[in-house]
Amino acid sequence: MLTLNNRIEHADRIDGELILPFDLRVKSRLRAQLASGEEVAVFIARGAVLRDGSLLRGDDGRVVRVVAAPEAVYRVSCATPHGLLRCAYHLGNRHTQVQIVEDRENGCLLIRQDPVLKDMLEGLGAIVTADEAPFEPESGAYGGGHHHHGAEHGHPLAPVPVRQRIHRPGQA
Repeated sequence: MLTLNNRIEHADRIDGELILPFDLRVKSRLRAQLASGEEVAVFIARGAVLRDGSLLRGDDGRVVRVVAAPEAVYRVSCATPHGLLRCAYHLGNRHTQVQIVEDRENGCLLIRQDPVLKDMLEGLGAIVTADEAPFEPESGAYGGGHHHHGAEHGHPLAPVPVRQRIHRPGQA
């Protein structure tokens, strides 16, 4: 079985694709199948996220591209930027994973389908449409955006321990 545990930045050749939904792209240990059907083992550091387009090198030198699988999402749009900001605020207040999409003039948000959130958003005046799309939520304030931190240039993804100290107000 091919073992994938090294992230690389560039490759001259791609030998396979690993199509995964977001929930599986955040797991640190994973047994999966390439698009070709070949079984692979993925070992990444805890807290690391495989993004759409991430490149992984296997123990035999082959390179696999990670592809975000389409998922059941809601596309949230509003008539005004202010309306969309209100929706984003209320989703964030509920710690909901959100993808921000540059779409038309006001943009839109993608969230996983959840009927309770749909009702709340429609109550705020949003247009909520069911869709199937790759889901790439924002990584959060301490997640470093959509960059691939810490595992670039062929460094092993696992078993590197992840230790992150978060500065809190009042600490020296």
